[in-house]
Amino acid sequence: MNIWKDINKNRISPDQFVAFIEIEAGSKNKYELDKETGLIILDRVLFTSTHYPMNYGFIPLTLSEDKDPLDVFVLCSQPIEKMSLVKCYPIGVVTMKDKDEMDEKIIAIPFGDPQYNGYNDISELPPHILQELKHFLTVYKQLENKKVEILSTGNGSDAKECIKKCMKNYDLNIIRFFLESQPLPLNNYKKVLKIYNNCEHKRKNF
Repeated sequence: MNIWKDINKNRISPDQFVAFIEIEAGSKNKYELDKETGLIILDRVLFTSTHYPMNYGFIPLTLSEDKDPLDVFVLCSQPIEKMSLVKCYPIGVVTMKDKDEMDEKIIAIPFGDPQYNGYNDISELPPHILQELKHFLTVYKQLENKKVEILSTGNGSDAKECIKKCMKNYDLNIIRFFLESQPLPLNNYKKVLKIYNNCEHKRKNF
């Protein structure tokens, strides 16, 4: 099973989704999805003295501009074990520039954490939480001589639009794979999605 692709799409929506955790809060180990196996693989130990301030992973059935699943920071009162699934809802999004590529990271809260599930938007959080996250993203690659620039932060509505966009990108790229065609314009989305739904059983080969 590859969690990026092999999950019921009814469990993933812009309003709520199941997140896959790759990295526990407090860790310096940078794990990533191994796309061939669906497992996680250690990419590196962070070069800096920083650690991940939140649990970190991705949203299945999404595809971001860097050709990876859409990243998500899961704000929780406890570290969440890697390779866990967590039902979350989005409250914000951070847009970055990393290696001259746009990189968006959703901020989400687990439904099952009573310490945080009263918050519905990043504007409601204590300011230090977002400041700490943005500081981490700015410095965690500095000793690798890589520059990361924070471009903007968005609210819960912005996060939902980002998720919706990345879900659409995933669907379109599934179709491109099957049809072996050139990239399709977004105005053909409904047409190709119908084809996608008719051949959903082939997704494991993507």
